[in-house]
Amino acid sequence: MTHRRGRTATTSRTTPSTSTASTATASTAGALRGALVGGLVMATALGAGTVLGPAAAAGLGLSGLPARLLPAALVSALAVPLLVVARRGRAGRPLGFGGPRASLRAFLTGTGVTAAAAALVLGAATAAGLLRWSRPDPGALAGFLASNAVVALLLEALPEETALRGHAWTALRGRFGGTVAALGTTAVFLLVPGASTVVGAGTAWLIGAERQPVGFAPGGQPAADYLVLLAVFGLTLVAARTAVDRAPLWAAIGAHLTFLTVNRIVLEGAERGAGWSARLLTPDAVLLVPAYLLVAAAGFLVCRRITRTRAAERTLRAVRERPGPDDGSRASRRRAVGR
Repeated sequence: MTHRRGRTATTSRTTPSTSTASTATASTAGALRGALVGGLVMATALGAGTVLGPAAAAGLGLSGLPARLLPAALVSALAVPLLVVARRGRAGRPLGFGGPRASLRAFLTGTGVTAAAAALVLGAATAAGLLRWSRPDPGALAGFLASNAVVALLLEALPEETALRGHAWTALRGRFGGTVAALGTTAVFLLVPGASTVVGAGTAWLIGAERQPVGFAPGGQPAADYLVLLAVFGLTLVAARTAVDRAPLWAAIGAHLTFLTVNRIVLEGAERGAGWSARLLTPDAVLLVPAYLLVAAAGFLVCRRITRTRAAERTLRAVRERPGPDDGSRASRRRAVGR
């Protein structure tokens, strides 16, 4: 009898640790699954939308900006609502959207820091003779900035940030620290382009459209170079996402949109009719893109430090202004003495 009671007691003592380990394992698996779901949703939306959109535009007889807008709108329509619904009702961190004022402030932080970093690095490169700029056409440039902003926002910046720095980051951050969550989110980001080409090829086969090549990098770019740039870009976007405390996802969206705009003007301005472009005078000038991303990342880290300092000051001020437990009784005693 004594032996049985000892075994029972031992079993009861070990059960909590076993339960804790099982919970941690389940939580880790759930976090990884959530991150991969974000990447899968984005890859599916991008691959299907960029095949179905042009096919629908051709069927409707659209051309120009409307033909570019339809695939972009389709990608956002496929990805964003699904991801928002997937996070609804779940405990833990929200995706990172916020109210209008906070969203605008975060968006301007993302665009401002990225634009300032690009201006600093590209300006220095121009002074050093690495870049030569065309004469700007203000009208064409304004038209390009407006049309590119809408298309790039719907096709890439909004759905990708919602899926990756929103859904994937939130899932990982609920279980892991900031460093692991940043690396995990960026790893998922690297998988999305290649996975989207697989989805695109399958979609094209289903509708009888021309199939695009499957690969890790679009347009026949060297895969290694593209993935390195994408990794630097992904980590910069995580830095943007963590730079502000209110509506932080909009900071990443602003940084993403500004990156796309700057690169399309600098590297592809002539082909896109942007009204302004630059010519690289040396092959090493392509390193200016990751260079200004690193400067932007440093700027976002400074913003995060400022945000945390201000939050700590607000908390300390609130604690100092909060009435102590004895304040009420002291006031009552003073009133009683007065009587």
